[in-house]
Amino acid sequence: MKKVLLLLLALTTISVSGFAKGQQSADGDMPAAAGDSKAGGVLVFAHSGDAVGLDPARETDGESFMIADNIYNCLVEFKPGTTEVMPALAKSWDVSADGLEYVFHLREGVKFHDGTDFNADAVVFSHMRQLDENHPYFEYGPWKYWGYMDMSAIVKDIEAVDTYTVKYTLNKPEAPFIANLAMNFAVIVSPTAVEMYKEDYTNNPVGTGPFKFVSWTKDDNIVVERNEDYWGQKAYLDRVIFKVIPDATARTLALKKGEVDIIDFPSPEDIPGIKATDGLKVVEQAGLNVGYLALNCEKEPFDNKLVRQAVNYAINKQDIIDGVYGGMGQAAKNPLPPGMWSYNDEIEDYPYDPAKAKALLAEAGYADGFSTTLWAMPVSRPYNPNGKKVAEIMQANLADVGIDAAITSYDWGTYLDKTDMGEHDMALLGWTGDNGDPDNFLWVLLSAPAAVKPAGNIAFWKNEEFTSIIKEAKETADQARRTALYEEAQVIFKEEAPWVTLAHSLVVEPMKEEVMGFVLYPTGKRVFSEVWLQK
Repeated sequence: MKKVLLLLLALTTISVSGFAKGQQSADGDMPAAAGDSKAGGVLVFAHSGDAVGLDPARETDGESFMIADNIYNCLVEFKPGTTEVMPALAKSWDVSADGLEYVFHLREGVKFHDGTDFNADAVVFSHMRQLDENHPYFEYGPWKYWGYMDMSAIVKDIEAVDTYTVKYTLNKPEAPFIANLAMNFAVIVSPTAVEMYKEDYTNNPVGTGPFKFVSWTKDDNIVVERNEDYWGQKAYLDRVIFKVIPDATARTLALKKGEVDIIDFPSPEDIPGIKATDGLKVVEQAGLNVGYLALNCEKEPFDNKLVRQAVNYAINKQDIIDGVYGGMGQAAKNPLPPGMWSYNDEIEDYPYDPAKAKALLAEAGYADGFSTTLWAMPVSRPYNPNGKKVAEIMQANLADVGIDAAITSYDWGTYLDKTDMGEHDMALLGWTGDNGDPDNFLWVLLSAPAAVKPAGNIAFWKNEEFTSIIKEAKETADQARRTALYEEAQVIFKEEAPWVTLAHSLVVEPMKEEVMGFVLYPTGKRVFSEVWLQK
């Protein structure tokens, strides 16, 4: 067995310093924030939509994940503000020379919020319920993210070696495997709580994290409180209230009036006013994200590449950037964000060219156009601040080339469920990277296996050559080779045009000046364990 540090150097881009820092703090008690002068207070966080569910293994949306980020822990976690992996519930791990066995050494003395013990059996339970169709709790899925990440093809078995040791046996090498285990679907849940609540566990979450679940008033707020028995550094805040305020301008007004402490996804036009307001500040970071319009390749006429290309030529991205994103976005040409390794900058985007769009439609047999639907997201997201406004601009662009697109929308949970099942013709959606690896975009959103319903690939584009290339990349340790493969895959994607790649956005988080210690993660996490209120 080789120590994890050696494997990480070979298989990932995780820094040695990030790992070392986590390793040094893996043993011994962390200082208790409750006795600190920073401790105390209630923080109100305003976001655009309610969580869909609080069992993150079942969900795919950021509104659910931001709650989970504070209730649960994974075996490994990301260093704050980065995609560098550090120990969490696992204090160290070993990997076999062939990359097919991962042995995790678990932290001892950790309790779930219900008072039960965290141990190897809990880890096995949390992940085998997603892997093993014969597991008694497998039926409470679907385990969407597990499927999107192709984990059933990757993981052969999970077993408890002893009380505090777990072994994962893989079917094949997987370069981003450790980083995958820092994602929300890989949280460790209380087996006792799952057994008690069964399908309703999603409304009664029990983890090991710095905050405990208190209450959920649907479409209004979710309340969590500090876990006084947390195994690490205790949270400073007494409570966090996640408040739903759907309208972006209303969120900004609530912040200015002092009714909330932090807001998510402000309207771009509100940012200058927020920055000019005494007592407020803005934290910002380039987003690891992409917004897109998915064209459902299972439905006519989007099963025709010429039609998909025509839609790409018909959309005026710059009008959308100027009208919706303001200074917070840039036009996207690739499914990967520009800051990610293996981004292919040599690719040329489809220019706005209505005449070319009409010519392609005529060549495809649609000289008179056609009627379709365009689904618009009902919530603000980091990759799309206003789905309805974006859809309206697209609708006008498409009408100019003879495509009559009726705008359709649903509540957020229903929207995700219906697009997962392919009920749409065209649908706006997007993605914030989960683990800093290109695989998390290309495989999850565009591979053929990810098009199995409920799908992560909501374009339902099943290109064998593309899938073969990215499969080789995810099973390859050498990053230079992986980069070449991903660059090749992006060329195929652009030619086949299953999406209109829309935008990459800057993520900004306005808040009161007295909010201290808040860090934006490139993965979109909203973590409050180290946040405190200046008195």
